[in-house]
Amino acid sequence: MSDTPSFNITSNIDTPARALDDSDNVLNKLKTLVQKRVERPIVLVEIPERPGLSLRISPNITQNQLRTWRKNAGEDTKAGMDTVRFACQVIAHTTTGFILNGEVVKDNEGYECTFGSAEIMEMTGTTRPHPDAVKAIFGIEPHIEAAAVAIMEAAGYGDQVDAVDPTMTPSEN
Repeated sequence: MSDTPSFNITSNIDTPARALDDSDNVLNKLKTLVQKRVERPIVLVEIPERPGLSLRISPNITQNQLRTWRKNAGEDTKAGMDTVRFACQVIAHTTTGFILNGEVVKDNEGYECTFGSAEIMEMTGTTRPHPDAVKAIFGIEPHIEAAAVAIMEAAGYGDQVDAVDPTMTPSEN
């Protein structure tokens, strides 16, 4: 007989130690949470000088969009960025419709009107959605800039994100 111990070797490659398909698994909960689309809710922006008129805004703005709008407003030029032109772009590109006295404004074919709609440009006597149609609808530039700021805030720019001390209880943070 040999003094060499014998070992029974088995493979666990095909049989994991624990199943990861458990629905209470924290990793699966994270996966489900991460797979959900993150989108800011639609907001309405009232136009102060036009009683009853609001813009329906989708405040889902990316950094690439902001970069393009700033560039189109002259950010990298010698004269610098035209803030009203930038604000007009923010408004025109995020507007998904007009609401007049609680009713959605639609064209003759039943499509919802935006700043790019032929009917809007015709009624404002303009040929460009921005800055011309935006300026015509708002009437005064301070309200254009204020609306753009409100849209940026609705998009989350300016939101405060707090750090939480993990050693404190939730009531102490």
